[in-house]
Amino acid sequence: MKVMKDVYEQCPILEDKGYLLRLVEIEDAKDLLKVYSDEKAVSYFNSDNCNDNFYYQTLDRIQEAIQFWIWSYQCKAFVRWSIIDKSTNEAIGTIELFHRDSKDYFNACALLRLDLRSDYENDNCIESIVSILLSNTYDLFHCNWIATKAAPFAKERIQALELMGFHPSEEKVIGHDGTEYGDYWVCTRDCRN
Repeated sequence: MKVMKDVYEQCPILEDKGYLLRLVEIEDAKDLLKVYSDEKAVSYFNSDNCNDNFYYQTLDRIQEAIQFWIWSYQCKAFVRWSIIDKSTNEAIGTIELFHRDSKDYFNACALLRLDLRSDYENDNCIESIVSILLSNTYDLFHCNWIATKAAPFAKERIQALELMGFHPSEEKVIGHDGTEYGDYWVCTRDCRN
């Protein structure tokens, strides 16, 4: 049995033949500006319960965001990995995960947020990227299920989630201020068996 270290003590580097996931770095700013200034991409991002829409148009603003993500990792709030396309050695997005404790249906799950440049928003890329993390998430984030958002217009994202064993949930995520957020898809530890 593989023993996982605490994700907040040592963030794992995970990869397959096409993509590498590693903790976000300030040096990723130039590449990630292409992601977060991509108007087509922003509509796919999950900004539920955040005070931000993640649309950044300047290098300074993406650097501030990255500094916040690094600080949040150090505070053990969430992990934000940069997604590196090995064929270009570019950061083409980020993926965030955290263990969510709440009083709603989505208690004790890992919440996954995937932000991709729009030219990577297709079922093959999404399935490859999310699959890298999927088997490790349950142990890294001490949970038995994962939730992620996919709006109805995100056809290719939904197709990829279905292929990985996710199914839609009618339940709502309840935000800090009581706001309800829908369009969540869930996968349990045994969903891929």
